[in-house]
Amino acid sequence: MTTRREFLLAVGSGALLAPRASLAQQADRGHRIGFLSSESAAAWAPRIVAFRAGLRDLGYVEGKNIAIEWRWADGNYDLVPQLAAELVAQKVEVIVAGAALAARAAKQATSTIPVLMVAVGDPVEFGLVPSLARPGGNLTGSSFLTIELAAKRIAVLKDALPRLKRVGTLLNPDNPGNTPVLRGMEETARSLKIELSKFEVHRASDFEAAFSAFAKWGVDGLAIPNQAMLNVNAQRIADLAAGHRLASIGGTEFADAGCLLGYGANIVELYRRAATYLDKILHGARPGDLPVEQPSKYELVINKKTAKALGMKIPESLAFRADRVIE
Repeated sequence: MTTRREFLLAVGSGALLAPRASLAQQADRGHRIGFLSSESAAAWAPRIVAFRAGLRDLGYVEGKNIAIEWRWADGNYDLVPQLAAELVAQKVEVIVAGAALAARAAKQATSTIPVLMVAVGDPVEFGLVPSLARPGGNLTGSSFLTIELAAKRIAVLKDALPRLKRVGTLLNPDNPGNTPVLRGMEETARSLKIELSKFEVHRASDFEAAFSAFAKWGVDGLAIPNQAMLNVNAQRIADLAAGHRLASIGGTEFADAGCLLGYGANIVELYRRAATYLDKILHGARPGDLPVEQPSKYELVINKKTAKALGMKIPESLAFRADRVIE
């Protein structure tokens, strides 16, 4: 778990918050890697704290034996390919790519520099690697079952609300994985005789319109897929769901933010574990020979405080399955 002190130290670090910050000048020797994300450093601070902790555990210290070139698109997805090209021009040894959009841009930018993708939804479905067991090429890293998770969240929400008839979902149209994710959600919704209503959001300023539409459509539940722009706005989405008295489910961080339910992998832990794969690559392992890692466990989190505010009781059958309960 990330401590408050670690978090504040990371947020206070200029290397974390500056979109183009470089530590290369501070290191006379050692490894030089690039980090690419479509989102902002501030929003991803807990993940970066975990990544740095993983590096420290393996003996890597920034400015001493490793330098990191940080590239943040701050939600401007059109900028990601340019940032990937910058890292290639910097001749970094490895590009660490946070989420699918960054991994795709890095793959398009180089076929020789190893690319370590972290917490990518389904790299096979997204065309990043041909196989999880033997990814081949210059990509490897960690993945989680984003398509199955998005669908499963509808089923879990139905378990919490047996009378659920219409579920809303938010989708970022700029996300490359929208089509298979939506297809999986629609299939599950049909099997449960639930109507699925989607609203496209490009940025956080679109959320108000989305929830107004959900109210107009008579949506009685919200299922949130794993997409970077949505994940970094978990608190805003949870607040809007509470304001509209809407039962909602997303990743575990959404339950922590105030949504009724959370179901998913521990993304922060995947960032900590990414340091292990980075260490293997820096010691000569070929990315294509390293299997894409998947979480060994998916967690169900129930926010009883939110349930009370919504005036609902969580069925005992679902409460029994919970890995964690927020009182």
